[in-house]
Amino acid sequence: MRFLLDDEQREFARSLDGMLAAAGTPAVVRAWARGDHGPGRALWTRLAETGVFGLAVPEEQGGLGVLPVELAVSFAELGRHAVPGPLVETVAAAALLDRLGDERAAAVWLPGIASGKTVASLCLLSPDRPYALDADAADAVFVVDRDTVRLAQDHGALQHSHDPARRLARPGGGTVLAQGLEVRAAAAYADEVARLATAAQALGLGRTLLDRTVGYARRRVQFGVPIGSFQAVKHRLADTLVALEFAQPLVHAAALALASHDPDAGREVAAAKVASCEAACAAARTALQVHGALGYTEELDLSLWIRKARALRSSWGTPSACRARVLAP
Repeated sequence: MRFLLDDEQREFARSLDGMLAAAGTPAVVRAWARGDHGPGRALWTRLAETGVFGLAVPEEQGGLGVLPVELAVSFAELGRHAVPGPLVETVAAAALLDRLGDERAAAVWLPGIASGKTVASLCLLSPDRPYALDADAADAVFVVDRDTVRLAQDHGALQHSHDPARRLARPGGGTVLAQGLEVRAAAAYADEVARLATAAQALGLGRTLLDRTVGYARRRVQFGVPIGSFQAVKHRLADTLVALEFAQPLVHAAALALASHDPDAGREVAAAKVASCEAACAAARTALQVHGALGYTEELDLSLWIRKARALRSSWGTPSACRARVLAP
């Protein structure tokens, strides 16, 4: 199995990186955390123009086709720049609608998702996952309760997560869109797409944390020398790099498994989710330790990535749940 990206995929990643670097995402994140969704929606439109959301939508519904590998590539860049909003939930909702077999629902919502006009959130109800992300900013909130899909009527009270730019809600009421066994199968697939996108997002986030920490270690001088020359700091940075390097092929393997409809794709995705999110959290811890007290300040942009790492770790499957999926018979 080939884990390396081809030239077209690498160029897609570079173009996204350049566009997001010029967009000033820290300011967008802070505005989103304040409840000002204007800058975030503007960036969302630009992302849609590059085809990010179309990668989860079939061509007949205005998308680029369901392309898990390219989706993982794009979400790694979204994580690298800490882009806010229900990004994962929107592509997972697209996966759900595509698999429901309801042509009317697909025709109503999928073209809008592909074009960026529709921001969606998705909640797969379970005791440990009762929330929908950023329901207040979404145009549509889909709730799956066992074998029923509803379009939520209201989002209820909002709660903050570890990341101030992530608001959690318990959506209620709404119109039933579909019922039956096909809902369970579609929800299971949407869950795998969400886990893959989250894993890729965490991987990109971890890369930025490491890059910024390495840069700081080169600049920060103590006892007359850069702190990056200290053996203890070198070891922490090296361990973080190794964790991220080991997670990357797992993410690519999971994307390939989904693309090829591998029966074991669920295990591959769960393994990628664990490895990427644990590596991102390790990068966050290293960033905090190397930056010292600076790492705890909200004024420092680094805090936006550090807080998101913890939130992604438990989003769309805790480490224990994902490990159980890997080990399931």
